[in-house]
Amino acid sequence: MSLVLSSLAQSFGDVHALAPVDLTVEEGEFVCIVGPSGCGKSTIFNIVSGLLTPTAGTVTLDGRRINGETGHVGYMLQKDLLLPWRTVLDNIVLGDDVRGGASRAARQSAAEMAQHYGLGDYLHHYPHALSGGMRQRVAVMRTLALDHPVMLLDEPFGALDSHTRLMMQQWLLQVWQEQSKTIMFVTHDIDEALFLGDRVVVMSPRPGRVDAVLPVDLPRPRDVHVTTDDRYIELKSSILDLIYGRTSEAS
Repeated sequence: MSLVLSSLAQSFGDVHALAPVDLTVEEGEFVCIVGPSGCGKSTIFNIVSGLLTPTAGTVTLDGRRINGETGHVGYMLQKDLLLPWRTVLDNIVLGDDVRGGASRAARQSAAEMAQHYGLGDYLHHYPHALSGGMRQRVAVMRTLALDHPVMLLDEPFGALDSHTRLMMQQWLLQVWQEQSKTIMFVTHDIDEALFLGDRVVVMSPRPGRVDAVLPVDLPRPRDVHVTTDDRYIELKSSILDLIYGRTSEAS
């Protein structure tokens, strides 16, 4: 089930946020998007999720046009947005409750997922009792529970410390491999993009365009030692040149 962005453009009044963007994400891929602030990364996610109708262009999922339609993809923002009055279990099944009420089967499935991913002992705890990494795991599981084939993750680990962030990256790769989801992941962290992604999309400054799409031809499963691989260093250097080399030339 491929996701295709065709000639996607977005303006807000006189501000051109996105120039025409073309990108295809294949079923089961993990695609990371990097670029300078204001390049339109989150705008792309808002369009793909249906929260924003593009000024021009189309979004198709499995061949069906979904411009301006919500409910086709899971979307997680940087903030976990857990409801403080709901327990871990109740936060995971929030989507089902909004859609008419979580069934007993849905709650059981959510409890089993929490158990599998290390939060079985916290099902009846409230968010204030959780660490930052645990809260993000709950937020990811809430997105998973919607059972959409595509997940959009917009800098979900940006607020975490470096150690917790690495642990969450490793955990997310486990989730992706087990759940067979298609993931688009926005990050400002080049190392995170290379550690997680099958491909890295490099965006230009506003109006955002796709400057390059780099295959991350590093073997999986990956661990921290991949960061010392010659190919990893070569890819990181290429992305740095694309983002910051252009900035230097402009100045």
